[in-house]
Amino acid sequence: MADRMDRINALLMREIGEAFSRLITEDGFNRAAVTLTRVETSRNLRTAKVMVSVLGTTAEQNHAMQCIRRARPIIQKTINSDLHIKYTPVLHFELDHALQKGDHVLAVLDELEQNQSAAHESPAREPSDDDSTD
Repeated sequence: MADRMDRINALLMREIGEAFSRLITEDGFNRAAVTLTRVETSRNLRTAKVMVSVLGTTAEQNHAMQCIRRARPIIQKTINSDLHIKYTPVLHFELDHALQKGDHVLAVLDELEQNQSAAHESPAREPSDDDSTD
């Protein structure tokens, strides 16, 4: 059953991605900043949670999600007509913050690595005989 669900999720992801590029034509919608990260379809095929990552500020993310949610009915209709499965799930779009969290973790690791490299490059200077004050 898991293999079947994986195939359905992959099929939905492909179809939704194509629908995004064809159907969302709203001004200010930056398709290049939007990534479908995963689709999670319920076992009974009635609903599917579509996780979307959007690069940009919070305002840009909110705008992109509003555009996607406004286009949901036409995307849903397209998916319904293109797929030939017993039930076509109702799509629910959600903002996925996983990529942003991953970027933050990588930035922190880079900073730690730079700090560690700087500490190794400039070892503490040992006092010499010339430094003594008598």
